[in-house]
Amino acid sequence: MSQIVGVSGSLRQASYNSALLRAAQELMPEGARLIEGSIAGIPLYNGDEEAASGLPAAVAELKQQIANADGLLLFTPEYNNSIPGVFKNAIDWASRPATDIGRVFGGKPVAVLGASPGGFGTILSQDAWLSVLRTLGARPWHEGRLMVARAGSVFDDQGRMTNEQMRDRLKTFLAGFAAFAGAQSG
Repeated sequence: MSQIVGVSGSLRQASYNSALLRAAQELMPEGARLIEGSIAGIPLYNGDEEAASGLPAAVAELKQQIANADGLLLFTPEYNNSIPGVFKNAIDWASRPATDIGRVFGGKPVAVLGASPGGFGTILSQDAWLSVLRTLGARPWHEGRLMVARAGSVFDDQGRMTNEQMRDRLKTFLAGFAAFAGAQSG
């Protein structure tokens, strides 16, 4: 069974991106499983702190999840037309020490998707991730793209995806990515 790790780039309890991740867990194709990684508890990166104390436990856990996975899904919000700082910070920590980048991210199949209350989904944030993924040596999946615009009309008050058309699009996206990740690992 293929194991994919999904990470929501928001810390908000009622995050649309965390809701999108939960919906994705329900819609994974047969033979693939999506586990949730977390950025909660990851402090701001500080090289002095890393040198003095090593990696914080939350970073070590996320980093190991990514390294062990057959693929990585980044559920990204969009803040000020780009990557949320808290999410980028978590990935920066996971790339430490630099000698581990290849083990954790090298050749790793990655896809970026996201949800936003605005009308453009997360197109600018998704595009901003591409240079980061290139630097990390990851293998982005370019055959699919999923941007959930006007997320308030896609999810109910409990964070359940209620829009059937979007559920179908998400299911198709996940099947394509799982096939891509499976082909890379096998």
